Amino acid sequence: MKRNGYLALCFIMCFTFFSPMAVRAAEKSGPQTGEMNFAPHARSAVMIEADTGTVLYDKNANEKMPPASITKVMTMLLIMEAVERGELKLTDKVRASERAASMGGSQIFLQPGEEMTVEDMIKGIAIASGNDASVAMAEHLGGTEEGFVNRMNERAKQLGMKNTHFVNSNGLPAENHYSSAQDIAIMSRELLKHEGITRFTGTYQDYLRKDSANPFWLVNTNRLVRFYEGVDGLKTGYTGEAKYCLTATAKRNNMRVIAVVMGEPDVKTRNNEVATMFNYAFTHFQVMPMYKKGEAVQRITVDKGQQPQINAITPHSVSMLMKKGESADQYTKEIVLDQRVYAPVKQDQVIGHIFIRAKDGKEVNRIDLYPEQAVAKAGMWEILKRTTKNVFISY
Repeated sequence: MKRNGYLALCFIMCFTFFSPMAVRAAEKSGPQTGEMNFAPHARSAVMIEADTGTVLYDKNANEKMPPASITKVMTMLLIMEAVERGELKLTDKVRASERAASMGGSQIFLQPGEEMTVEDMIKGIAIASGNDASVAMAEHLGGTEEGFVNRMNERAKQLGMKNTHFVNSNGLPAENHYSSAQDIAIMSRELLKHEGITRFTGTYQDYLRKDSANPFWLVNTNRLVRFYEGVDGLKTGYTGEAKYCLTATAKRNNMRVIAVVMGEPDVKTRNNEVATMFNYAFTHFQVMPMYKKGEAVQRITVDKGQQPQINAITPHSVSMLMKKGESADQYTKEIVLDQRVYAPVKQDQVIGHIFIRAKDGKEVNRIDLYPEQAVAKAGMWEILKRTTKNVFISY
């Protein structure tokens, strides 16, 4: 009976703390007592379901702490976003500066002036946690690492990461460089929207410089990729101050979970506690897929647009999180689009929402909807032709 009480409490919490734009912090900073303390040795921890952002477990999730190499999640996010915008190709060559090659700690041993493709640089960051590869990519995209770090902090603000400030692109110890488990979950969730990233973070071993006389063997610093079913990322971290940290993600039966632990005493404890968190999530919860990424939900009229109608689409896959054994009939779905959308329309413009509500009317999920494509404003001649045509049709 006691166990059932805790599970019921957790289920209520997971909907209470949902936010559509970013993962909300749980109201209580510490873990729930008894069986809910899945990470007793971590200084802070959080676990969320990736599609909805629902918090499943929270322990001091907003405490500011050094994130060590988990910093590279934001570095990888900016790289993947640049690729998606077409500003960067995976086949582009990146030249390592003397400064990038001089980075200590985890590295892929770049030589000053050495060129490597973006794809191989990402491998070096995601699999081997290369500090030198991170700085090389930061300088390539930002001109200087400082310029890139400014972008990192700007992106963190956009994502609602309230307890984060970056000083470098790789997580090497630096004053005023900090994040929180909650914020790490937010940027991890955002990175996972770029589905290609797990091709790198989920690889256990690979090689760099394959065609050279000295190929470099990469082994993933996240051993859960090999030893826990469904794990395909995301990033480890360690410094003497930060201790052992990890943001991990696993997917089973259409349900993706993100677990973050910080300040763990050793690798074994860190991995065991993350595995315990995953076991709980996959044992007690399930998701019901509703929409695929980019799926058209409904048509909407664009006033004075070159294209009079466009599809409102989902920005990512949409699911509903439920406790196992629960019926989807207990929830309702409502699609609400803006009454009028005026051209020009940008592709990142929110034009409607999907609301998921419990039977009592309480909102448990809200999904923003976006235009399938940008729409420019129509010229006067086009508007006149369209108006004239409508007049004749009405007669």
